[in-house]
Amino acid sequence: MACATGRINEKSYILQSDDQGSSIDSNENAFDDMKQLLTDENEHGSSLPRASFNFINSIIGSGVIGIPYALHQSGFGLGLLLLVLIAYVTDYSLVIMVKSGHISGKFSYQGIMEAAYGRPGYILLGVLQIVYPFIAMVSYNVVVGDTMTKVVVRLIDAPESSIFSKREIIVLICTLAVTIPLCMYRNITKLAHISFTSLICIGTILLTIFFRIGSMRQIVPDNADSWKFVNWDIVPAMGIMSFAFMCHHNTFLIYSSIQEPNEKRWETVTHISLFVSFVITALFGVVGYATFTAYVQGDLLENYCSDDDLMNFSRLLFSITILLTYPIECFVVRDVIENSFFADPISDRTHYLITLFIVGISYFISIATDCFGVVLELNGILAATPLAYVLPALCYLRLEEGHVLCRTKLPAVALAAFGLLITILGVIFICVDFNHVDTCSHGKIMPYCLENFTIWSNSTK
Repeated sequence: MACATGRINEKSYILQSDDQGSSIDSNENAFDDMKQLLTDENEHGSSLPRASFNFINSIIGSGVIGIPYALHQSGFGLGLLLLVLIAYVTDYSLVIMVKSGHISGKFSYQGIMEAAYGRPGYILLGVLQIVYPFIAMVSYNVVVGDTMTKVVVRLIDAPESSIFSKREIIVLICTLAVTIPLCMYRNITKLAHISFTSLICIGTILLTIFFRIGSMRQIVPDNADSWKFVNWDIVPAMGIMSFAFMCHHNTFLIYSSIQEPNEKRWETVTHISLFVSFVITALFGVVGYATFTAYVQGDLLENYCSDDDLMNFSRLLFSITILLTYPIECFVVRDVIENSFFADPISDRTHYLITLFIVGISYFISIATDCFGVVLELNGILAATPLAYVLPALCYLRLEEGHVLCRTKLPAVALAAFGLLITILGVIFICVDFNHVDTCSHGKIMPYCLENFTIWSNSTK
C-alpha cells in the first residue's frame, strides 16, 4: 500500500468509547510527574527559549554522573559515537510523539498510547511509568549512600567502626528525616523550583570536575585498558545513555506550554534542547573519563578522594538535589497506584501507608547494592529504552496512514527495532552476566587516594 500523501486533520483519529469517556480523562495526572512543577508560566505560554530551557531542565539530571562510566564500558571512541546516536534518535522520537498527538488529537503520552492500542496500550505505558520512577528512586538512595556517607565521615571524622560510616544507616537517616516527610505531601507544587535548582547544582559540579582534572591526573595511575576505542559492554552503556536522555514523560507538558504550539515550533524547541543537553552530557563524559580513564566508577563522584573538600561540597550538592528529586518520582509511583487500585477519595491513612510502602521497598532494594552504574543500566534497559524509543515509534506507526514499510515510516520502523534490540540484548546480558553485574568498588577508598598509592601504582605496572 502506498503511503498517504495528504495531511490528516488533527482531530481525525480520536478514540471513541461507546459507553464512557476515555480512561485518560480520569488518570492523566498519574503520569506527568512535572505537571505541577511548571506552575509559574504566564497564561500566554512560553517563548521558544523559555520552553527550551524548561526542556533542558527535564533532561539533565542524575544520569550525567554515569556517562563517563558508560564511555569506559563501550570504549571511549565508540562511546562518543553512541552518545551522538542516542541524542539523535531521542530527538526524532520526541518529534514523532507530537506528530502522533496531532494525528490522534490526544496531547499526552498515555493519550496517544490509548488512541493507538486501546486499553492494553494504556496499561502497558502505566506499568513502565511505574517501573521507571521506582528504579530511579532506588538509584537515588544508592547515590545518597555513596556520597553522603563520605561527607558525614569527613565532617565528624567518624572511624570505620562508627554507625555513621555505614551507608545503610546514612540512607535510613536521610529517608526518615528528608524523603519521607516530603513524600507525604498530596501534591508537589511546593517543590516547583527543584528542576532549576538541580540544573544549577549540576552546572556547579561540572565546574568542580573541570577544576580537579589536573590534580587528579597526577595521582591516577595509567592502565592498559584506558582509552580503548571499543569495549565489550556496549549494550549496558547504551542503557545508561538512554536513561540520561529520558524526558518523554514531560514531552506534551512542554509542548502545551509553548506560545502558539505547532509541529514546526516543537521541532525547534526539541533540536535546541537536545543539542544543549548533548553538549552538557558529553562534557561530563569526556572530562570524567579523561580524569580517571579505566578507573572511572558508575557514580563519577565516587572516584574522588574522601579528603577532597571541594569534591565533598559537590557530593553534598548532588545529594541535596537527589533528596529533593526523590519525592517527585515517589509522587508518580504513588499516584498511579492510587488511581489504579483504590477508589476516590483516598483517606489520609491509606495515602500514608502507600507512601511508606513505596519508600520502604525502594530503601531495602537500594541497600542490597552499592553500584549506581548497574542501577542506571537496569533502568535504561528495562524502562527508559521502551519509553523513549519503542512505544513512541509504535504509536506513530499505528496512527499514521500508510503501509508500515512506506518511505515516511521507515525511520520509525528503525527506531522501534533499535529500541527493541537494546532491550532484548540488555536483558540477555543481565541474565548471562548476572554474577558479575554487581561487581564495583563503590563506597570504598580508591587505591590512588591512599598514602601509599605510589607503591600500589608501581606494583600494577
